Amino acid sequence: MFSDPITNLQQFHIDPGMSVADLGSGVGFYTMLLSEIVGPSGSVYAVEVQKELLDKLKIESENRGLKNIKFIWGDLDEIGGTKIRDHSVDRVLIANVLFQIEKPESFLTEANRILKRKTGKILLIDWTDSFGGLGPTPGSVIKPDVARTMFENANFVFEKEINAGDHHYGLIFKTL
Repeated sequence: MFSDPITNLQQFHIDPGMSVADLGSGVGFYTMLLSEIVGPSGSVYAVEVQKELLDKLKIESENRGLKNIKFIWGDLDEIGGTKIRDHSVDRVLIANVLFQIEKPESFLTEANRILKRKTGKILLIDWTDSFGGLGPTPGSVIKPDVARTMFENANFVFEKEINAGDHHYGLIFKTL
């Protein structure tokens, strides 16, 4: 099975009313699912560095009647680049973007900054390999053990691994 966003999110325990940030939302496969999961009392921040992808996501979300998404044209490599308030988000999703991040320490500091203390959690989904021209080049793949060390060095606590499909891994971390 290739990576399935629905299955991945079911393993992350997101509740209606939560606030979730999708860092590197792209065209929004996860963003739109998150919007439906958290419902009208929740909120989703779609943070994307490529404005054209964010514009497409906004149009698609409007077509689907999803009103709880906040679209943020932001810089994931900079502290403060998400433009989200400190400690205001219940969950952060990072799907298939870690290998593209130029400044991982700043990126992880930013993710930690926006997450609520003690109850905040982050789900990392990334590639285990370079597959058929999809995803990262073989030299850009960040293996799960390396990713785990990166997150732990950024003051996240490893909680568990999830099954994210044949060519992906999933790791859940929590805040201190």
